[in-house]
Amino acid sequence: MPSEPASVRPWSAALIVCEDDTLIAGNANPVFLAVSSISAYCSGVATGTAVSFIGGPVRDRAYSRVVGWGCPVRHRGHLARQHIDKEIRMADDDGILFTQPDRNLAMELVRATEAAAIRAFPFIGRGDKNGADGAAVDAMRKFLGTVDFAGTIVIGEGEKDKAPMLFNGEVVGNGNGPACDIAVDPIDGTSLTAAGRSNAISMIAASDRGTMLDASSVFYMNKLVTDADGHGVVDIRTPIGENIRALAKAKGKPVEEMLIGVLDRPRHAELIEEIRAAGAGTRLMLDGDVAGGINAARYESRIDMCVGIGGSPEGVATACAVKALGGFIQGIMWPQTDDERERGAAAGLLFDHVYEADDLVRGDNTFFVATGVTDGALVRGVERKGPIIRTESIVLRARSGTIRRVSADHLVQKWLGED
Repeated sequence: MPSEPASVRPWSAALIVCEDDTLIAGNANPVFLAVSSISAYCSGVATGTAVSFIGGPVRDRAYSRVVGWGCPVRHRGHLARQHIDKEIRMADDDGILFTQPDRNLAMELVRATEAAAIRAFPFIGRGDKNGADGAAVDAMRKFLGTVDFAGTIVIGEGEKDKAPMLFNGEVVGNGNGPACDIAVDPIDGTSLTAAGRSNAISMIAASDRGTMLDASSVFYMNKLVTDADGHGVVDIRTPIGENIRALAKAKGKPVEEMLIGVLDRPRHAELIEEIRAAGAGTRLMLDGDVAGGINAARYESRIDMCVGIGGSPEGVATACAVKALGGFIQGIMWPQTDDERERGAAAGLLFDHVYEADDLVRGDNTFFVATGVTDGALVRGVERKGPIIRTESIVLRARSGTIRRVSADHLVQKWLGED
């Protein structure tokens, strides 16, 4: 057997346990682990469970060559997941290995949000939100399949039996590259799109595998988001009036100039009254929970704070962006029924507990990409300009603290089939 190559560095592979305790790497070819007994690691693990390994040497499907080397198996747990999480060291043909999402991944993911936004464009203002969503889902799914990563959808379009594509737990990507958790929303604001209103976006958030909270079992979360000025100043458990006054002082501006974003829902009637009674103004949002939170975390935004009850999955996705912006986010689960509370508890979620940014997504290796579907304060919507379609996207990376805007022109004939 050849000696261990000095150039081999770790790579994390998302693998699936088969009925015979063998493994397949996502949608790629099966791999063979030359360890004493693969069943010793997989026995008792449910079929279909996603795992990863450190082990070696590792051979390709034909067992014809050593493609990697490893070290002893280690286990890692997560609050909301019961699956076994192991890792494998594996080299690609060039000897280049990946342990985490790298900076190029975000630029690949933006192609998927651009595709979803463009496919939704013909449905803007047409009153067909299901048609818009279906077109966006199909486009995003196809483009994600070309990306060099093994992405497990933690937050998607719903459970597998209710969502034919981009469902929770689905593995996307071509399997070659970093193992990631991802949150997707092909259109955040389907009703906005159907009505031709502002602030609809297509978005994807990504983080290292096993770091993103799976909050899908409880639909709603009470959230508070601000920019960096909110750190150590505001708290979701504090009355809203006190939070507004404290944040205004930290920003050095009068309370009367504070603008608070809130979803326009009957459940927020009392909250809206309290905001106005404190002397601040409100920016009522019809939809677009994610865009509202991100705008509150942006230093140049007119919105100073975003508060209220919105989607739990959207809260996790927003946290990925807030980390890149240096902002502040807190959330408290808000189950609507006893059954939902029981499902959430079974999934490991906590109630009467304040989820901080690091509880929603651990670590600083997070990405957030969004492309505008309709015009909004965050990004411009899709525009038709003669033979081209123009998109605007925002790309955020927490580790580097970078915010990029991507403007792209696409030939209409390539996308919408027009001559």
